[in-house]
Amino acid sequence: MNKPKMAAEKSASRVLMLLSQLERLNEEPKVSDKDAIRQITGKILHLILTQEKTRKEVVSKGSGGMEVILSSLENTRDLQTTLNVLGILNELLTVGGGRRTGVFVSKGGTAILLQLLVSSSKEPPANEELMFLIHSLLVKVGPKDKKFGVKARLNGALNVTVNLVKHNLHNHKLLLPCLQVLRVYSSNLVNAVSLGRSGALEIMFDIIGPFSKKSTTLLKVTLDTLAALLKSGMNARRAVDRGYLPTLLAIYQDWHRNDTRHRHVVIRKSILGCIKNLTNIKLGRKAFIDASGMRILYNASTECLPVRTLDPLVNTSSLIMRKCFPKNRLPLPTIKSVFLHTLPHIPAGGPVAQLYNQPPGVDDVVDESDENEATEVDTENDTENEEDEAGHKTQNDDIETDINKLRPRQINMRPFDELRVYEHFCREYTENFEDNDFESPRSFFPLSSDNAELHRPIIIPTTPTSLGPQNRCSAPGDILPPDGSPLELDSISISKRPDGKSDCDLVYSLGRLVLDGAVNGVSEDGPQDEGGEQADLEVPDTAALLPLHDPDIYLEMVKSTRSVPAYTEVAYPDYFGHVALNLREPILERVYGVQRMKIFQDIERLIHPSDIIDKVVYDLDNQRFKGYHRYDGHNCTAFKINQICPVIDNGESLKFNSKFESGNLRKAIQVRKFEYDLILNSDINSNHYHQWFYFEVGNMRPGVRYRFNIINCEKSNSQFNYGMQVLMYSVHDAINGRPQWVRTGSDICYYKNHFSRSSIAAGGQKGKSYFTMTFTVTFQHKDDVCYFAYHYPYTYSMLKMHLQKLSALGTEKIYYRQEDLCETLGGNSCPLLTITAMPESSSNDHISQFRSRPVVFLSARVHPGETNSSWVMKGTLEFLMSCSPQAQSLRESYIFKIIPMLNPDGVINGNHRCSLSGEDLNRQWQNPNAELHPTIYHAKSLLQYLRATGKTPLVFCDYHGHSRKKNVFMYGCSIKETVWQTNVNTSTCDLHEDLGYRTLPKLLSQMAPAFSLSSCSFVVERSKEATARVVVWREIGVQRSYTMESTLCGCDQGKYKGLQIGTNELEEMGAQFCLALLRLRRFTSPLELHNHNSHLLDVENDLIDTRSIPNITSNTTYVLDEDEPAFLEEVDYSAESNDENDPDPEHYLQDNHVLPDPNSDSEFSHQDSLN
Repeated sequence: MNKPKMAAEKSASRVLMLLSQLERLNEEPKVSDKDAIRQITGKILHLILTQEKTRKEVVSKGSGGMEVILSSLENTRDLQTTLNVLGILNELLTVGGGRRTGVFVSKGGTAILLQLLVSSSKEPPANEELMFLIHSLLVKVGPKDKKFGVKARLNGALNVTVNLVKHNLHNHKLLLPCLQVLRVYSSNLVNAVSLGRSGALEIMFDIIGPFSKKSTTLLKVTLDTLAALLKSGMNARRAVDRGYLPTLLAIYQDWHRNDTRHRHVVIRKSILGCIKNLTNIKLGRKAFIDASGMRILYNASTECLPVRTLDPLVNTSSLIMRKCFPKNRLPLPTIKSVFLHTLPHIPAGGPVAQLYNQPPGVDDVVDESDENEATEVDTENDTENEEDEAGHKTQNDDIETDINKLRPRQINMRPFDELRVYEHFCREYTENFEDNDFESPRSFFPLSSDNAELHRPIIIPTTPTSLGPQNRCSAPGDILPPDGSPLELDSISISKRPDGKSDCDLVYSLGRLVLDGAVNGVSEDGPQDEGGEQADLEVPDTAALLPLHDPDIYLEMVKSTRSVPAYTEVAYPDYFGHVALNLREPILERVYGVQRMKIFQDIERLIHPSDIIDKVVYDLDNQRFKGYHRYDGHNCTAFKINQICPVIDNGESLKFNSKFESGNLRKAIQVRKFEYDLILNSDINSNHYHQWFYFEVGNMRPGVRYRFNIINCEKSNSQFNYGMQVLMYSVHDAINGRPQWVRTGSDICYYKNHFSRSSIAAGGQKGKSYFTMTFTVTFQHKDDVCYFAYHYPYTYSMLKMHLQKLSALGTEKIYYRQEDLCETLGGNSCPLLTITAMPESSSNDHISQFRSRPVVFLSARVHPGETNSSWVMKGTLEFLMSCSPQAQSLRESYIFKIIPMLNPDGVINGNHRCSLSGEDLNRQWQNPNAELHPTIYHAKSLLQYLRATGKTPLVFCDYHGHSRKKNVFMYGCSIKETVWQTNVNTSTCDLHEDLGYRTLPKLLSQMAPAFSLSSCSFVVERSKEATARVVVWREIGVQRSYTMESTLCGCDQGKYKGLQIGTNELEEMGAQFCLALLRLRRFTSPLELHNHNSHLLDVENDLIDTRSIPNITSNTTYVLDEDEPAFLEEVDYSAESNDENDPDPEHYLQDNHVLPDPNSDSEFSHQDSLN
């Protein structure tokens, strides 16, 4: 039984003995030793071939076997000895894998092989077996040696291999390893150029050819070598000039036709790889188009689609076609916003200054040369997953490393005499309450104004629509006078049915209703409804479900809202209101290949241009579209609104509109019968930020699949690729008792398109493209009116309505004051709220206790497109104004200063990110301008006043939304966690820091099911130094300064895992934030809270059980999931609040990058949040 083992041990020891003998002979070489060396190397080769253990002995640590063998190879001049040694090395490296190859490279084996190759070639004829073994070894060694290409070039090995290939085209045994080595050589671009000059391209095309079942391995290697050579732009141009691209297309067609059993997919893919590299240059793309490459690949790919195993071919073909699709001009006269607001003065620098200083007549839509010579390098998976362009930054590039800059510092503020004016906003600190007048602190929005400009016509609704005859309850004449003149506001009363049921004629009647004022010369004293009676319109009564919504108040709020386009229309959803769904909406599962399918449909536009309608059906740039036509679909009668506009065709097209508050749709183009390209408007005084949309659609057919493409998106990726759906509001459903926004759409994806971005639009970069967000919708009702939005809309007028309704909820226990912080650039007021509990009495002790309450400063909606932040704020405000014991306890614990909407102008005018100044207000906190950034200027000044008077807020939180991450999470500020992400060496004393900034996020992770602690980050970045979070932390000295980000998509952890987020969950998050503040007060000042009534804070569970939380329709249970899964998205979702243009490394902290603090206690250890 032991004989084989003993034999193996004996052979192993014999190998070591032979190596020892060989080493001595190498040290003292003699001519007479040639035969001995030949015999020893032969014996070693025999042992290695027959006994596997001997291979391990040769390369074992301390044996020195590799050095001895390489020394023999370098010193010998005997051919047989050389062949023996090469045979030994070939066996060792074939079985040993990467470790043995690494040892070989580290011992200088690469240089010895290359020198042997060159020296052997100088003695023709070259020995075929020798060349075969050398190249076989080089194939194994080359990929493991980082300097292989340089070594080969310096040793002159490139031409040796090329010449061997030239002279052995029919000797497949030698040709194969030589081609493999050429492929390795070509991975170095300098080598690739040199090989191209030496005729390597021509040699490759001598080898490849039409379909053949013979020598397929050789053909595959040849194609891979050719692809490597063509990565060089110079070689690619050489190949195009010689007409090789049509040749490759013909070869691909031939293999596609003949490989009917798909046994040679790898060869077909290699041919596509060569075509792909050729089309990386502009000349190659043109040659591809001229050779009908689009049609060839499109037809071949279409035939491959049913076979799943052919997906690699389809994906690569799709990538090539997308790259070669001729770049189109975005069909706009300018990328600037349609609307212009004149600024009081132009900033000295920045994008707004560039916009205003742009010479007249400059075409900012497309550059003269719309493409770079070389395009971006794509990966083969780009068809299904675009890489995030911002994800290539190194991790520490943007993290602040200067400890002195990281420390909060006291900077020179404005003189206190200048700040004294803000005492007006802090009257709670000076009131003595002697009169015990608890109603006086409240203020309300006026329901009317003396400003005549505010009394402009208001139109409800805003879309052409009619119900079919079978759905009508009365004749059209019941609403409008016989001559079709509009009704005046005073002649209309809007009633609500007590049973909540709707009149089936409501859509028809409202579709032709103009409120308050003349239109197009029609006198305000025009005819009234017949009989002089008021027209009575019935709308569903949602008051029981929406206590803060009232259509009458909303209309009054709209009249006092100033917009740049002077909107005169009101959207149905904003008028009717939104009742949150009771059902859960799961994250949409992505259909395999949907993006590829959509791209192929786009490519068909070039392949079959006769199928394209290309008709503009809505255009804010064109005067004739600026009016909006309404149709009686039954009688085809047009009612004129605002402008005299021609009727577009016979009603076959969808009708679009976005001319209402927060609306955004610039242009709609009918591409095919049921497909429309949509273009979004830029932010005012800007030329980009295309993300927020809110528009209306009418004149649809039920049961038809309509495809909508938003074609001028700018971000490189979106949650639309990961389950997010658009929102739709059906007026038909609303009238029938379902007034709600619902997630909708199928075949949703987001991808790079063929519309080029000018360097002006792309921040100076050329060759960039826009992105398409596409979705498909099947409408359920005939002649419905539907609205689509990026997220749940929340308008400025809605905020004003909610605040008026909230103020009416006040009781004698609530101190509520509403005032205008300032007036915006657009002439709108920015509300500031103060909420706390009234003192128990006017005694000195109670007044002193009242004034000693810490301040919590909250703000939201600095970015207009982040409407979810307003819904979170709504939940916070409703909780604060409720009568629950927890709410009363919270009011007794803090004084709340709240700015619920920091950017009213941006919200009103449908901007996504900027104010009317064209700037991101959340990048202006360091040095805000009182004229250009009034809301930020006065908010910061109020914070400075609070600090100067010893009332520095305990907590500052700015509510935001995030478009590229899931869950709700926080960004905070920490010196320690910032330094941990860098290579800066600091002492422990330099990193001394109170860990209190972690408490609130930790509490939220325990209480709020949508909150994810693992997604939080407390790193301070240079690019964020002008944001509210960092400035308030650094300059005002607020340790707990946060940005709270809410997903626009949904959750991937906790109770709501796999669900899209809705207004219920967002409002719940706002209420849970309040509960977390109440628990935070316990941690920051437990003794103070013990003085409160015991029934308010008897047990902690009372603070977590949301069954006692008023106005929260979605129950929350206690969720403490410490082991959340890692963030599994394939794309790095960077940028706080979606700022793609600013470098943002905060996303690097989402996956196991935040280091734990060894000094933290067990309950709040940051390690709990890590995976």
